[in-house]
Amino acid sequence: MRTISQLIATVVVALGLATPVFAQEILEVTDIRYQGWAGQVIWIELAESLGYLAPLKAKWVGNTISGPQDIQSVVTGDVDFGGAFNGAVVKLLAKKAPIKAVLGYYGVDDNTYTGYYVKSDSPIKTARDLIGKKVAVNTLGAHHEFMVREYLERNKLTDAEAKQVTLVVTPPVSGEQALRQNQVEVTALGGVLRDKALERGGIRTLFTDQDLYGSFTAGSIVMHNKFLEKNPKASKHLVSALARSIEWARKTPPADVRAQYEKIVKARGRAESADTIQYWKSTGVPSYGGVILEKDLQVWIDWLVKDEVIKAGQVKPADLYTNALNPYATATAHKVAAK
Repeated sequence: MRTISQLIATVVVALGLATPVFAQEILEVTDIRYQGWAGQVIWIELAESLGYLAPLKAKWVGNTISGPQDIQSVVTGDVDFGGAFNGAVVKLLAKKAPIKAVLGYYGVDDNTYTGYYVKSDSPIKTARDLIGKKVAVNTLGAHHEFMVREYLERNKLTDAEAKQVTLVVTPPVSGEQALRQNQVEVTALGGVLRDKALERGGIRTLFTDQDLYGSFTAGSIVMHNKFLEKNPKASKHLVSALARSIEWARKTPPADVRAQYEKIVKARGRAESADTIQYWKSTGVPSYGGVILEKDLQVWIDWLVKDEVIKAGQVKPADLYTNALNPYATATAHKVAAK
């Protein structure tokens, strides 16, 4: 006697059906709007190229200029998700923005970090030497600024002394030039810009974000509460696809990741250079699949309390994020991933 499965298989063959009998779950939306970065590949683009995103489609609406701008676009409904430094995320959430952090998407490890550099012959050796000096950062209220402030505080500069350290907003691509031309005394450099500057020589490290915090998740992807409520299936599928992409990049040899990135940049045809991709080394995300840890947000909540932006106890990390959509959010997933 044939089983029900065999009977179904016979019917499928007889009808010439090429698709599975059980249809894929229908999601509430078809497109996911996002902002990209020129010359870089972000997780949704990798997820789509690997087949993880389907049946959703990534819809690029332009490039962002910063993390804070990206997550503000989520608040205004111009995109369906965005990512920024956790300090900026916490600050926006503390203002009751209708968003939720759903995934850690970038961070710091031995290969991926931001350094703060001075010229080799600079007299600057310590944090106190920064008083009266200028430091180039990509934007205010984000990663670069918070790290400078933390460095100054840990080295016991008073608030009055710290205010004498001037932060100069400088496009990342111009940071090295600003330093070498004496427009600033210190510049923040990461990724390819850091590696190229070090290859050229003549600069040295003052400190790095890894010196301050070790390996940590530095930024989170956020989504609008209304999108999460109206599109629970699509939201979970999206976060799962992004998380799987992070793990793929972590476990795949860097050379193969770079090859995939170059393929993506070439295929999207945005008249941009893929030269920086050759310097990609790691995801920088220390938690499995970008699972958010409470401490990733608590440190920045503490900063806002210290700055008297919010009151102690006013904001709790658990109210700001969810791991419910992340398939890696198990007891073992909360452990720091092996490098």
